[in-house]
Amino acid sequence: MKSLAHFEQSRNWTVEESLVIEQVSRLASQIVAPNANGFDERKEFPWANFNAFREVGLNGIFIPEEYGGSPISYRCFLEIVRILSEACAATGIIFGTTAAAVKPILEFGTEEQKRRLLPRIAEGGLGALAITEPHAGSDGGNIRTKFRPDGDDIVINGGKIFITTGDVADLILLFGKWSGLEDSPKAVSAVILEKGTPGFEVVRLETKMGTHASSTAELAFTECRIPRANLVGQPGDGMKIMVSVLNKSRPSVASQALGIASAAFNDMVAYANERRQGGKRVIEHQAIAFMIADLAIELLASRNLLDHVGRLVDDGIKDISVEASMIKVKASDLAMRLTTDAVQVFGGHGYVSGHRVERLMREAKITQIWEGTNQIQRQVISRDLIAR
Repeated sequence: MKSLAHFEQSRNWTVEESLVIEQVSRLASQIVAPNANGFDERKEFPWANFNAFREVGLNGIFIPEEYGGSPISYRCFLEIVRILSEACAATGIIFGTTAAAVKPILEFGTEEQKRRLLPRIAEGGLGALAITEPHAGSDGGNIRTKFRPDGDDIVINGGKIFITTGDVADLILLFGKWSGLEDSPKAVSAVILEKGTPGFEVVRLETKMGTHASSTAELAFTECRIPRANLVGQPGDGMKIMVSVLNKSRPSVASQALGIASAAFNDMVAYANERRQGGKRVIEHQAIAFMIADLAIELLASRNLLDHVGRLVDDGIKDISVEASMIKVKASDLAMRLTTDAVQVFGGHGYVSGHRVERLMREAKITQIWEGTNQIQRQVISRDLIAR
C-alpha cells in the first residue's frame, strides 16, 4: 500500500534502530510466523522463538547498558512489538509483557534491585505483571492480596488470575495491599516475586478463545516469604507504580492489536485480489473495495497515532494517560473490526481453520479487554474533556 510505504519512509529511525528492526523482521518472517499456527493449535509456549531472541540479545532493548542491555527508544520498542505480533500475536504479547514488568524497576527500583534483577532479563529472562484478582479487574485499587512485613521479609497471602506468562516468568511484578495501612487504594504496594519462591503456586492455566501459545495463569500465595529488599518504592506507592505501568503497557497492547490488524489486512487484500466471484476479482466489487479502503484509512491513522504516542514518551512527556487510552481504544477496536471483516471477505474459508484470519479474529478480542477494558479507557478520555 503506497500510503503505508510513505509512512515507513518518514519514520527516521537511527542506524541502530534500523538494524534492530531489520533483525526482528528477519526473525519474525523466518522463525516466528512459520510456527505461529502450530504453537496455537498445540497450545504450546513458543520457547523456540524466545530462544532465538536470547541468542541475539533481543531482551537487551529493555535494559540500560550498565545492567547488561542495549536500549532503544520507546517508539522503536512499540514497532518491534507490532512486527512480532503481526507474525504471532502470542509472541508479541509475551515480549511486551516482559517490558511492562521491567519499566517500574527502572523507574522506581533501587540501584541494588536494578543490579541484581535486570541482568536476568537482559540475558533472556521473562517478566509478568500480577494485578488482576477475582474481585478486582480494571479496578486495581480493590485488590485483596496482602503484604505483611515481618522483620527483613515480606509475607504474601492471596491470589491472582489471568496473569500472562505467570507460570514461567522469572520475575513477577506483584501488587497487593500493605498490612497496617488503611484498607484502601492508599495501601496498594508493589513487590518483585522471583521464580521458585516457596509458597508461590501456579493453580492452573486458562483455556482461552485465542492467543493459545501465550500462557495465562491463576496464581496463589500462601505465607509466601520474600526479602523486603524486593519492595518496589515504599509501602503505599503501588497505585502510582500501577498507573505508570499501564501508561506504558497500553500503547504496547495497541502495538499488539495493530500487528494483528496488519496481518489480517495483508491477508484480506491478497485474497480479494486473487479470488474471483461473478467473473471478476472480489476486490473489484465496489462493496468490498470501499470496505477495504475504509480499513486502509483507519490502519494508517492508527499507525500514525501509535508513532505519536511513542514520540511523546521519548520526548520526556510524563503524563500520557489520555493518549495511551486513545491509542489502546483505537487500535484494539480496529483490530476487532478488521479481523471480522477479513473473515467476511474470505467467506466460509475464513470461518474454518486453514487461513490465519480465523485465528487472528480470535486473537484480536483480548486487546479490547486487558490492561483496562475499552470502556474504562473511554472514561479516562472523557474525564479529560470535563472543564475544571
